[in-house]
Amino acid sequence: MSARTSILPGRYEAPRLVGRGGMGEIYMARDLVLGRTVAVKLLAERFAEEPELRERFRREALAAARLSDEPHVVTIFDVGDHKGRPFTVMEYLPGGTLAERARSRPVPPELAVTWLAQAAAALDAAHTRGVVHRDVKPANMLFDGSDRLQVVDFGIARLVDETAGMTLTGTILGTAGYLAPEQARGEEATAASDRYALGVVAYELLTGGRPFQGGSETAEAVAHINEPVPPASERTVGLPPEVDAVFARALAKSPVHRFSTATLFVEALRDALAGTAQPPPARGRRRLVPLVFAGALLLAAGGVTAAIVAARADDGPPAAAPPRETVTREVTVEGGPTTVMQTVSTPAAVSVEQAAELNDEAFGLMREGLWEDALPLLERAVPALEGTYSDSFRYEAYAEYNLGRTLAALDRCREARGHLERSKRLQGNRQEIKEAKRLCAPGQRA
Repeated sequence: MSARTSILPGRYEAPRLVGRGGMGEIYMARDLVLGRTVAVKLLAERFAEEPELRERFRREALAAARLSDEPHVVTIFDVGDHKGRPFTVMEYLPGGTLAERARSRPVPPELAVTWLAQAAAALDAAHTRGVVHRDVKPANMLFDGSDRLQVVDFGIARLVDETAGMTLTGTILGTAGYLAPEQARGEEATAASDRYALGVVAYELLTGGRPFQGGSETAEAVAHINEPVPPASERTVGLPPEVDAVFARALAKSPVHRFSTATLFVEALRDALAGTAQPPPARGRRRLVPLVFAGALLLAAGGVTAAIVAARADDGPPAAAPPRETVTREVTVEGGPTTVMQTVSTPAAVSVEQAAELNDEAFGLMREGLWEDALPLLERAVPALEGTYSDSFRYEAYAEYNLGRTLAALDRCREARGHLERSKRLQGNRQEIKEAKRLCAPGQRA
C-alpha cells in the first residue's frame, strides 16, 4: 500500500488530494462501508504532533457534527484518528464553492437572496446551539449535487485562533475581507460577528466586490474598524437605494446595532431589493382609524381628572399598544394654591436596536400608505436614535426622514419640515428629502 493510500483508515478507498487549508488537507475518497464518495479533512502533520491541538480538533469536529441535522449545514459522517492524525469525514459536495460562482462579478439579486437565505438558515441554527463559525466567507459555502448551498468548517477558525504558536504580532486572524470590526481588533467573535460576515458576502454578491476591497489584508481589516460602508446602490446599476439602509445595519461597527438574526437580515434585503416591506408582526394589514382623544380638565377640591375617549375601527380589535411606563410628577394648578400629584403614562424607552426595528416596520407601513400607523412607531424611534448617526450607522437620518415624510402626508407640514431638515443635515439633501419638502410647498399643502 502506498503512502498516499495509507493516510486514511482502510474503509476510505483511493483518497485523492483535492484541497489544502490552514489546518490540513482535504481528500476525496470512496467509503467502502456506506458505498459513497466522501470528503475527508485531515489535520496537518505538523499540528498533529501537539496532543492538546489534536484533542481540540476532535472537540470542534464533534461540535460541528451536532449541527449535521440542521438545514444547509454540511453533514459529518465520522470523526476519528488514524496514525496520530485526527480526521473528519463529511459529505462530498460536488457543486463547487460560492467563491467560484461569484468571482468578481455581481450575481442576479433573486439568486443571491436564495443563496443568502440558505446560509442564514445554517448560521441561525448554529447560533441557537451556541456554535459560532468565525470564518464566514464564500469559500466556506459549497453546493451539493442538487445545487443547494451548504455551510462548512464550523469551529475550524476558532481552532486556528486558539492554536499556540500559530500567530505573530501584527497577524490578522481569519479572512481579512470578512472580519467583523471586533474580530479585527482581536476581540472574541460572537454570533453577531458571523452575521456581519454574511453581510459582507451579500454585499459582494450584489456588487461584485467587498465593501473595503483593495490594498493589503491588514488595510482591509482596519477599514472594517474605521471606514463607513460605501453605498451599495452606487456600486452597481439597478440596486435600489433602500439596500443602503439594510447594509448600514448589517455592517454596523457595533454588534448591538446589527440584525438580531441572519434570517432577519436576508428578509430585509429581499424586501429592499423588491421595493416592498414585510408586514409588521401582530398588527395585521388593515388601515386603522387614528385614535381620537377628548379631554376635560376638571379642577375641583384641588384634584385633577382627565377623561380620554378612543374610537377604533370596526374591523377588529386595535393593535396592541406599545409598552408604557408610568411617571408621577408634581403639578401646580394655575389659579389655585393647591399642588397635586399627576400620574402620566408615556411610551417606555426603547433601545437603539429596537428603534431601528421600529423604523423598519414603519417604513413598510409607509409603503402601503398607512401613515397613521407608521407615525407612533417613528415617534418612538426618532428620540432613541438621537445622536447615533455615523457613516456606518445611518438610522437616525433615515428615521428623521421617515417621520418628516409621514407628517407631510398627514398635512402636519410645520412639524414635518423640522425632521426633514435634520435628516438633510445628517445625510445631505437627497432627492427623497427634496420630494418630501415639495409636498409642503405653498400650493401643495397647508
